[in-house]
Amino acid sequence: MLTQGTSSGTTPAGAETEQQASAWVRGMFGRIAPRYDLLNHLLSMNIDRHWRRRTVARVAPILAQPGARVLDVCCGTGDLALALQGRGPSARVFASDFSHPMLVAARRKRSPALFEADALQLPTPDASFDLATIAFGFRNLTHYRGGLMELRRILKPGGTLAILEFSTPPNALLAGLYGFYSRAILPTVGGMISGSKDAYIYLPESVRKFPDAEGLANQMRDAGFVNVRFERMTAGIVALHLGDRG
Repeated sequence: MLTQGTSSGTTPAGAETEQQASAWVRGMFGRIAPRYDLLNHLLSMNIDRHWRRRTVARVAPILAQPGARVLDVCCGTGDLALALQGRGPSARVFASDFSHPMLVAARRKRSPALFEADALQLPTPDASFDLATIAFGFRNLTHYRGGLMELRRILKPGGTLAILEFSTPPNALLAGLYGFYSRAILPTVGGMISGSKDAYIYLPESVRKFPDAEGLANQMRDAGFVNVRFERMTAGIVALHLGDRG
């Protein structure tokens, strides 16, 4: 467990400080980067592509604005950044991640402008972007409020934050089935293909510990975002949250 006062973010087994948690998460993503895309598509049965398309559709009006500036944080191998760039050809899309192997994989796809950075300490000026996005990376931050405050900092007044993240299905039966899949199937298949079973034990566990959709919406409001709204996808396995900088 993380020490008192540092439990407001991800808590990998054995990590006692935020620094240790961050190092563990960075190393874990580095290990699974070569097989990350394959496993995403396989384990989600390709539904992850739909989740990203729907996210892009929701922020399309921002992408259509002349000169719009967009930052995709925790970009992984760059799939969402590429989709954003494809929908908004006049927008300037940037993407960042703190895992170097992930950025190497993103660069192979000719992803938009990439830079290596921790989402809790982005090397960008205040009020730099019209849109910030983060897909399946927010729950891995070691401090959720710190992440929200940093993302709010880099947004222009009126700018929008979009968080696409795994969630807990509101239906108890579906939640139980999803929990069984996460505990019994995902670690076995993920570990076999990636060679890192601990990563695919951690990933579903991080979802279990993550706030539900209403809880994340409340955290966004507490961090100063306004007009916070969310929609569930695929029976609530995933939720897309949107909020504007006031």
